[in-house]
Parts: sequence; C-alpha cells; structure tokens
Amino acid sequence: MSFYKFVLVLIIAFNIFSCSEKTTYSGKIISDKDLTNMKIINKSDLFNKFGKPSYVDEIHNKYFYYTEMKKSKNFYSQKKEYSYLFVFELDDSDNIIKSESINLLEIEKSNYKNKETQNNIIERGLIEKIFGGVGPNQLPNSQ
Repeated sequence: MSFYKFVLVLIIAFNIFSCSEKTTYSGKIISDKDLTNMKIINKSDLFNKFGKPSYVDEIHNKYFYYTEMKKSKNFYSQKKEYSYLFVFELDDSDNIIKSESINLLEIEKSNYKNKETQNNIIERGLIEKIFGGVGPNQLPNSQ
C-alpha cells in the first residue's frame, strides 16, 4: 500500500510543480525603458546602452541585437511573448545612419521573408554545374 501512496504523492507533486510559470530570455535582455529612450547616435552610445551585439556584419557595417522572451507552464504550453531583431547600420566614422526593429513573430507579414539571394546555379545551368565545363566556357586546347 505504501507504493501506491508514493505514486499518488509523486503525481500530485508533478502536477503542482508543472503548473508554475517559467520565463526564459534569449539573446540580449532589452527592457521597454531601453526601447523608449532610443537616443543613440554613435557606436559608443550603442555599446553603452546594449552591450556587445549578437552578430556583426563587417561587410555592410551593421550590428544586430536579438532578444526573445518565452513563457512556459509545462512542456506542452510554451508561448513566445516577444521576439525582436534590432539592426543598426553605421557609417565609416561610427555614427548610426539607420536603425530598424524587426518583429520576428510577424515575419510572415514582413518584406524580409520575400527577399532571396541570387542563385547562380540556375543562371549557369544545372548541367554545367553538375558536369563542370560543359557549355560555352570550355578550356582551351594546348595543341
């Protein structure tokens, strides 16, 4: 009979503790206060306010900050409260020339999803890519 009591206590404890809400943050923790006071004009202000970026694009001189908050009650009940990507573009003298925020929960509505990179395989032709050298760009003869 003690085994059944143990199992019953275990089930009750599991139900009680699985109902507690857990908040999980990913990336930078950016508060509403940080978002409302966005008076950032250069790189040093940006680093003082947000810290090191999540990703740096050295080619286009852009700094990316990712932030996300999830709330979960148990394994089956997880909900993202917010998920944002902040992009800051800097010029050569480290002044911010463009900043934007992207709501990743609404990415279906965003114009970023519709952008595609150029596919050189289709332009060159799939057969040329597979066989390498078939087509107009043949190697010259050494005769």
